Amino acid sequence: MDSAMAAVVRDSGAYGGLLYVLLPGDDALWQVLVAGVPREMAAPWRRVGLADPTPVADAVRERRLVWGSGREDMARQYPRVALVLPYDFALAAAPLVSETAVRGGLVLLWPGDHGARLTAGEREVVEKGCRRLGGIVQEVVDRDGPLVTADRPRVLRPPTLRTPAPFEAAARSAFVDRLPGGSCALDLEGRVTFVTAGAAALLGTDRAGLVGALPWEALPWMDVPHVEDRYRAALVSRLPQAFTVLRPPDTWLAFELYPDAGGLSVRVGRGAPGGPGTEGFTARSVPSAGPSRSSVLYHLMHLASTLTEAVAVQDVVEQTADQLLPALGAQAMVVMAPEDGRLRIVGQRGYGADLLEQYDTAPLDPAIPGVDVMSTGVPGFWTTFDELREAYPATLHEDGMAAWAVLPLIASGRPIGSLLLAYARPHVFPPGERAALTSLAGLVGQALERARLYDAKHHLAHRLQSALLPHTLPRVPRLNIAARYLPAASGLGVGGDFYDLIRLDEHTAAATIGDVQGHNVDAAALMGQVRTAVHAHATAGVPPDDVLARTNRLLTDLDPDLFTSCAYVHLDLATHRACVALAGHPPPLIRHADGRMEPLRAPPGLLLGIEPDTRYSSLEFPLPPGSVLALYTDGLVEAPGVDLDDAIAALAGLLEAGDPADLDEMADTLIRHAPAPEDDIALLLISPRV
Repeated sequence: MDSAMAAVVRDSGAYGGLLYVLLPGDDALWQVLVAGVPREMAAPWRRVGLADPTPVADAVRERRLVWGSGREDMARQYPRVALVLPYDFALAAAPLVSETAVRGGLVLLWPGDHGARLTAGEREVVEKGCRRLGGIVQEVVDRDGPLVTADRPRVLRPPTLRTPAPFEAAARSAFVDRLPGGSCALDLEGRVTFVTAGAAALLGTDRAGLVGALPWEALPWMDVPHVEDRYRAALVSRLPQAFTVLRPPDTWLAFELYPDAGGLSVRVGRGAPGGPGTEGFTARSVPSAGPSRSSVLYHLMHLASTLTEAVAVQDVVEQTADQLLPALGAQAMVVMAPEDGRLRIVGQRGYGADLLEQYDTAPLDPAIPGVDVMSTGVPGFWTTFDELREAYPATLHEDGMAAWAVLPLIASGRPIGSLLLAYARPHVFPPGERAALTSLAGLVGQALERARLYDAKHHLAHRLQSALLPHTLPRVPRLNIAARYLPAASGLGVGGDFYDLIRLDEHTAAATIGDVQGHNVDAAALMGQVRTAVHAHATAGVPPDDVLARTNRLLTDLDPDLFTSCAYVHLDLATHRACVALAGHPPPLIRHADGRMEPLRAPPGLLLGIEPDTRYSSLEFPLPPGSVLALYTDGLVEAPGVDLDDAIAALAGLLEAGDPADLDEMADTLIRHAPAPEDDIALLLISPRV
């Protein structure tokens, strides 16, 4: 796998890439290999949800190659990625497909001066590489099990440089020393690997203190956001960058960065105020404490942009764990909140369920650090267990961790919970890091409050909808039925699609399906009224066209400002005939006993709720045993950019290929092949039997 990854990066002309795997039954992609990119920069994308608005998620979910070229193009397509990486670079993401399934995704990165499109040769290399990697991933998983382990992702080493002969090395060294100013080199992680005496003199330090260190950590006055930002820009765009910074008290230095696959070459010289990269920044003259300010800003921006996509409480927990644990070097995380006078474990990562079970629903005792912090709003930091026990004598060392931070989750100016971060190795929390952690926890608190409100509305809406939709369909002799409902992926996940089967007498029944405009509580409530009205008129024995006309008059009297499509079918099981009427609804499909497919071209009629005196027409048709009638809502066929007639024809093809003797399997197949559910989906399959 390593060699295949290195080959596709090299042969495509990319400078780096990220390899993801999709575990069977999982809804997320996991990073397993990183090439040409610093581990710290790739860490926020270690786990990518399949529904996330990112290139690799789209590529895997839609089984297509995704291409983005340049900062503006990336901002249009993927604003969250562009917010965190506001640099010029080109990106391709493609699915890894084996013989049997999608196994993961590949992301490749090119310099910012790449053309606006992939060349045919590059595309061929990418597609060939994805097929090879997909096969390798399948082989490895089949042999060794899941690839996602604690030591993933692994970082491939950069290409090995040729070792110069002694005389050549001496000549190179002399050449560099003769240049004005100074020079140094950084590896891809930003650490200094080489520095000349001239550069050390300009920087005001000795070479021994620089080699192996990050410049913004070894030199406190370089810990200003634009320094690390230009380093990131050079790595991501692979284009030269420049900046000017003040070395206290009054020495301005100019830096030029030249990146390649192995790291960065840096030229250092005398500068002047107002040089590149100095706008709006001042240098620090005190020692740095904790993460650099640019690193903190990077993670703050990434967490903020990620949490804007988090909808439910568990989304917030998962996104927070995905971003914070690798970025901060923590090994475990717990989100806690008060609920009905007790402590509630909202979510966690890194701990066993048994350990936290004793705290879930425990009384709100201030002897528990998480409870005390959420009560007072004051964060706590403990670098050893002795410190923790001194503050909370009743605490037992149960988790085996070495250091802890407990942070208040603040929303609307008050604590609504607490966030525990635990470190397996000794960890010091200097003032800068404490401030950064508190800021990050503030973002989590605001997102958690929004998510709790969403969850409450979601729960209420689903209770409403479950009360309005039929719990079970009635048993009708000589009739096989299969029904499915799938809520929309957006909004509250609840909407106005409905279906029903009504037993009229021993030999007749009625079936109806409809779609109320909207995906909210109002749509669900109106759906209940429409379904009740159709049921009442059906049991009154009126024909299909009158059922729709009477329901329409009721809706126009209610004036709900929402429109409804509906299909109503009267079934005569004695004569094996049926009659259908439509109100702005997609045409039902009938699969004849011999396998032929036919759309029922009944007059479409006007949507319900528009014009009170609308008349509706009906169509009679035979429905013998062995045939299948399919009633569905538009969510099953409508998709952006797809012609509706083509989508209905594709649905008919799936019905034709199905087994009429197994309606449940046929219904599951139709739902599996539905577009991404941006709209509700309701489906009702009906098949008479002898």
